[in-house]
Amino acid sequence: MSSKALVIGASSGIARRLICRLSADQRIAGIYAVSRSPAEVDLPAGVSWLTCDYSEVGIAETVALLNEEPGEFSRVFICNGMLHEGNRVLPEKRLEEIDLTSIETVFRANTFTPLLWLKHLVGSLRGEQVCTLTLFSARVGSISDNKLGGWYSYRASKAALNMLVQTASVEYARRAKNVQLMAFHPGTTDTALSRPFQGNVPEGKLFSADFVAERLLSIVEDMTPVGHALYLDWQGREIPW
Repeated sequence: MSSKALVIGASSGIARRLICRLSADQRIAGIYAVSRSPAEVDLPAGVSWLTCDYSEVGIAETVALLNEEPGEFSRVFICNGMLHEGNRVLPEKRLEEIDLTSIETVFRANTFTPLLWLKHLVGSLRGEQVCTLTLFSARVGSISDNKLGGWYSYRASKAALNMLVQTASVEYARRAKNVQLMAFHPGTTDTALSRPFQGNVPEGKLFSADFVAERLLSIVEDMTPVGHALYLDWQGREIPW
């Protein structure tokens, strides 16, 4: 049975590679890409690009448009996230560098926006189609794995996202029982998000966006609902919450 795929935050490097790989999957009848920005390149066949300002009204309107399309989703990827924004938002190394405005900006991108998608999509994913719903998290969002400190806003926003994913999974298990939620750590990927911080990445640990997209699609390929959220890395290994 053919199904649909949804890629949110579609302008990011990994999201673009997901779209390309999904477009080659004959089982996917339609791919819907959502971004603040218009499509910058020619889209593969079968890809529909929707612009959204990520306000709650904008998200609700986008979901309403998606609901008008035939078929059910088998793959949803919420790729929204940020680590830095020029010199205005940077990961903090010391407590003295904490700035409330920057924290709010990071939380809006990494936590609040994904949560609003979870809120508005639950009614659209109640069908019989098994669906994986992946949200991009990070290993630094693990509370028990935090041995280095620093990066206060980014760490906290991803830890909060993880809690929200786990909490939402309880409700999804009741209301959209065929959906499996997953918080995903892609590893350090050669994209704009990590570029200023790649100097300290060990050899062989800086991944291409296409490699991460391939790994993620492989992980979700045979995934079925287990009744709770998963927190996995690019190898498919569990990360402690």
